[in-house]
Amino acid sequence: MPAVTIRNLSAEAHRALKVRAAQHGRSTEAEMRDILEAAVRPPHRVKLGSLLASIGREADLTESEAEHFDRLRDKTPAEPVKLR
Repeated sequence: MPAVTIRNLSAEAHRALKVRAAQHGRSTEAEMRDILEAAVRPPHRVKLGSLLASIGREADLTESEAEHFDRLRDKTPAEPVKLR
């Protein structure tokens, strides 16, 4: 599991994190994880698949037009990302 070190955090911010964690009944580390998760994965984000489906509905394509686009689509399986 990845680990992160936060340098140069002000004493005030650290104290506020500890207070907030205590209010939520968890450790400071757990509180920071929750804050980071909420910041990078907001609950109301638009998901790509939902967005594309809504665009398709708004375009009002016929079944034959949708089939035409499906035939044009590249069906080659994707290669996994190679990390260096």
